[in-house]
Amino acid sequence: MPQLLGSVHRLGAFTAAALSGALLVLSFPLWGHPGAAWVALAPLLVVLHSTRSTRLAFGLGLTTGVVHFAGTLPWLTQVMTEFGGLTLPVGVLLNGLLVAYLALFPAAFAVIVVLLCTRFGGWALLSAAPVWVTTELGRLWLFGGFPWELLGYSQTSVLSVAQLASLFGVHGVTLLVVFINSALALALVGPREHRARVLAVATGVAGVVVLFGAWRLTDNRLVRDGTPLRVGLVQGNIEQADKWDPAMRTTILNRYLDLSRQSAAAGARLIVWPESATPFSFEDVAAGEAVRQLARDTGTYLLFGSTQRRRDPAPQLFNAAFALRPDGETAAVYRKMHLVPFGEYVPFRSLLFFASPLVETIMDFSPGASPVTLKVGSHRISTAICYEIIYPGLTRSFVRRGSQLLTTITNDAWYGRSAAPYQHFQQATMRAIEQGRYLVRAANTGISGVVDPYGRVLTRSALFETAVITEEVRLLSGFTFYGRIGDLVAYLCLTLSLTGVLTAWRTRV
Repeated sequence: MPQLLGSVHRLGAFTAAALSGALLVLSFPLWGHPGAAWVALAPLLVVLHSTRSTRLAFGLGLTTGVVHFAGTLPWLTQVMTEFGGLTLPVGVLLNGLLVAYLALFPAAFAVIVVLLCTRFGGWALLSAAPVWVTTELGRLWLFGGFPWELLGYSQTSVLSVAQLASLFGVHGVTLLVVFINSALALALVGPREHRARVLAVATGVAGVVVLFGAWRLTDNRLVRDGTPLRVGLVQGNIEQADKWDPAMRTTILNRYLDLSRQSAAAGARLIVWPESATPFSFEDVAAGEAVRQLARDTGTYLLFGSTQRRRDPAPQLFNAAFALRPDGETAAVYRKMHLVPFGEYVPFRSLLFFASPLVETIMDFSPGASPVTLKVGSHRISTAICYEIIYPGLTRSFVRRGSQLLTTITNDAWYGRSAAPYQHFQQATMRAIEQGRYLVRAANTGISGVVDPYGRVLTRSALFETAVITEEVRLLSGFTFYGRIGDLVAYLCLTLSLTGVLTAWRTRV
């Protein structure tokens, strides 16, 4: 009978862990709702509270992570099979390896929470928030990082909550969400006499955050400050299969030229094309002169993505963004710094013998060396290329170098109509709130749009439509509190977590 009860308990524990993973999936687009995030980790935390085995804790956290990332990232299999030349089984295997790696972070979270609860008692459940932020920092930096959909992004559309990012970044929003989860869990399993107090404190903290967010949104000063600039976004809507077809080169280029002239006629002074918009390496092909002539004819600044080749001292290929002045000359070139694994380079290439089509198809890009800003008249702007926009520190470095407008250019055609384009747009929106800047996003097949400094989406395109968006933004100076301190709060969480673990470990030894 004790064995049977133990098996039932373990089954219930793993069911709760899987439920947390499912609720995490349902916290993000396309099918999710931000409300799910406020309770997503509570089932896992409830079972961790009564767990004393770090091995069991690891298994529970791993279960949560596998369900979470398998449900959030299924579109990666589609990318690798459709565009990487892999068979479906190999694509599933590679995606599974990534999911398994990412699941190690919730597993580490669970182990640390159990270790702290064992040493300091049930109240240590409230340590879950800084510990979770610590594991997300690990996901941000280890092996180049893969910080897709950190938990704080779930609140991007809840504007009164998302304003917290202007103080402490997306990690600050994560800290709040996990704290509420831990308070709910403690109210369910903690001492009865303290449950009301715990819920009251959690409600108070959330209330203060909402009041701050409401005040910031009402204040609204950033939409009145700064210098106005009319920006045009061109969504060429080029199928991925057509993008590098030599027979389509003239058609693709003419589409961008024609749409840009429409935007210039509507008053755009800066026109933005997506990542790799030119169907050729801009500096190496005579057709690039047509792009320079467009700038001269319209008297506009142009920002667009293209590849750049360098052969000194060794051959290098960059994913780059070019800024042209109205005289057609190149004002600046930014080279992408954070490259996409399995898209722009293959990590552990020699070990992935079973994925030879992908390894042979992908030519490794070289990373750029510095966060270059781009001059538009007397002002400076910046651009993050595709996946880079999910790195908050990079965007902050642009602003610290004088960027008054955030832009991001991307090609999300790889993702089809999956959740990925919506998740990508959501994460880009958070950068506007963090830095107190307008953000404009040009995407090949969508979603293109303009976001104000409070995270309000002023306009956006649909997926897989040819579109031109012309909208007024404002070039802003000054820094948010987060712009000044960066991820200090997140690193304080790391310090607290490490201190707690070391203390608990010494006690055990």
